Amino acid sequence: MDAIDRAIISELQRDGRLTNVELANRVGLTTGPCLRRVQRLEAEGVIRGYRAVIDPAAVGRSFEVLVDLTLDAQDAETVERFEQSLARAEEVIELRRLFGSPDYFVRVAVADLAAYETFLSQHVMTIPRVRSISSRFTMKNLKPAP
Repeated sequence: MDAIDRAIISELQRDGRLTNVELANRVGLTTGPCLRRVQRLEAEGVIRGYRAVIDPAAVGRSFEVLVDLTLDAQDAETVERFEQSLARAEEVIELRRLFGSPDYFVRVAVADLAAYETFLSQHVMTIPRVRSISSRFTMKNLKPAP
């Protein structure tokens, strides 16, 4: 990967809807070589996809909660059941298994506090072997994820 590849990646991260002509102009290439580089970066898995960034308030998900979760056991069945259950939940926007304690970090996006309480009591608390749950509410998002 060279400086031009990095420039292409940087421009596409800023605006994934750039046309090939616009992208080529910004990185100082003609359209043919620019397109080939983008296609190569896609084929190599460097560019994994394109997406729209949605305003959470517009879709009723402006209440974000950061959750630390710990399990009673770390056997394969418990871990797999827990991970599959949370990964399927539409309220979960990020799920990470951690080294150390807690076992998991989860970002949850819902409409409001009542919706979070419903999600917690009807979904998370019904998963076997969850030992502890610690919730932190976001006051202000100073640097949103891209």
